[in-house]
Amino acid sequence: MLIVSSISEMQSLTSRLPRPVVLVPTMGALHSGHLSLVRRAKREAREGGATVTSIFVNPKQFGPNEDYKRYPRTYERDCELLREIGCDIDVAPEASAMYFADSTTTVVETELSALLCGASRPGHFSGVCTVVSKFFHIVQPRIAVFGQKDYQQFLILQRMVRDLNFSVQVISEPTVREPDGLALSSRNAYLTPAERAQAPVIHQTLLQTEKLIRTHQIGFGEIENWMASNISSAKLSKVDYVAAVDPGTLESKKSLPLLLACAVYFGSTRLIDNRLIT
Repeated sequence: MLIVSSISEMQSLTSRLPRPVVLVPTMGALHSGHLSLVRRAKREAREGGATVTSIFVNPKQFGPNEDYKRYPRTYERDCELLREIGCDIDVAPEASAMYFADSTTTVVETELSALLCGASRPGHFSGVCTVVSKFFHIVQPRIAVFGQKDYQQFLILQRMVRDLNFSVQVISEPTVREPDGLALSSRNAYLTPAERAQAPVIHQTLLQTEKLIRTHQIGFGEIENWMASNISSAKLSKVDYVAAVDPGTLESKKSLPLLLACAVYFGSTRLIDNRLIT
């Protein structure tokens, strides 16, 4: 695997890569969920293409009181995992190379970004859109792969690509979970043993809610209250939001198809998850 830390070097290399180029943007601290995205990228690249990952902890998508400084950084281990899986290139620039000190240009999606996680984390999705658009320009992929756990992010990036005419197909791969259902996340490492024991209540609630909907045991107007109550039965949890929304607009909806989405704190660790019901 080739490791590239220079943006100019990557841009020079991009024009010589075999096609299609498939990109998996990450912030590192890789786990099986990330590796499933790389495997999907390799399938999309087929035998003749190139699979590229990026590892970059993006300061622009962290709020003032969030975990940028303590976000797990395991670069050597990450590179070893990528080598083992057969990734072709990893691009890992420094923040000082990605953002000029006097940079004043950002990419802002104004509708989907105002809802759900966007309401809780102002500016987060602008940081995501800005860094992803930069990697699209640097790497010039034909396809980019993202995880369904970050469903809102996936939807926003699809909108960005459409609105700004990027020649990139944004595709998603299903969420990878622990045996007890907890969605894999780099932030799971922050959980105490007691918090980790209770965190599966998130996925359990999503499954139970789907069952209640399909068996007509709950009205659409009751879904969010029921979800919040069930998650709150885990004593260490603190609900940020629960939502039953349209999968395409993220607006409140009282019919199928529905996206069930939630963000829950365990201590200072914020976990997200979702389930699409069609």
